[in-house]
Amino acid sequence: MVTRVPPSLLRHRISVEPYLGDGAYGPAYGPLVVHAALVSSTVRMVRAADGRAVTSTAQIIAAPGLDCPPGSRITLPDGRITTALVSTGHTAPGLPVPTSTEVVTE
Repeated sequence: MVTRVPPSLLRHRISVEPYLGDGAYGPAYGPLVVHAALVSSTVRMVRAADGRAVTSTAQIIAAPGLDCPPGSRITLPDGRITTALVSTGHTAPGLPVPTSTEVVTE
């Protein structure tokens, strides 16, 4: 039974600076961490965490437990810097499908 996304499928590398909140000088971010991921640069309409309809330009699949709350800064494999809109953990206990984290970006 598959329990996690196989590392061999995570062919890209992304850099994530987790959003910590707003400080006195603007947004605050945690330390940059590089993760293996699978990135799809597809334009599609999605709902942001606050309910707005927004255009997403990249969707990311990564191993479960990726720390990437909405507002996090992400550097994609092509060097483009984008912002996380929604981060969702996917699980299916008892089913032969992998657990993963999906991040939708601006």
